[in-house]
Amino acid sequence: MKLTNEDVNEILQLLDAGPFNELNLQTLRFKLQLRRGSDGMWTQEAQILAAPELLSPAATAAAPATAAAHAPQETRHAEKEHLTPVRTPLLGTFYRAPKPGAPAFVEVGSRVGPDTLVGIVETMKLMNSVYAGATGTVVEICAKDAATVEHGEILMFIEPEDA
Repeated sequence: MKLTNEDVNEILQLLDAGPFNELNLQTLRFKLQLRRGSDGMWTQEAQILAAPELLSPAATAAAPATAAAHAPQETRHAEKEHLTPVRTPLLGTFYRAPKPGAPAFVEVGSRVGPDTLVGIVETMKLMNSVYAGATGTVVEICAKDAATVEHGEILMFIEPEDA
């Protein structure tokens, strides 16, 4: 099944116009779950199942420059090897709380589990949940609230619980 941008836009329009509160879509390459909250806003959980091969030789040549751009963050966090980073799943705006003025999902010192919601990344008017992915304690929050974040950027660090 191949979806075009027009297909996705049509699906979103149907969801907004109808009484639907949830959509689950899975293809060979991704799984997508959309849910409408009580405030009418949509939240999204996405999982990439198989990465598409999109890189052309020209894009591959540009990869070292991109890697170099991310080197400062990686170098800055190199001394934190024993900590588990929580990375953003995609490009967007990171929010630490469900709405302005609400308490943050987590703070430094918060105990978390793999399924603990630690933030939201808004991309194209869709709210994407970010989960801790590990059991432990939040020891540092690197991303500021309402900051633009890039795919893979470290949002926070978790001190893993000793097994």
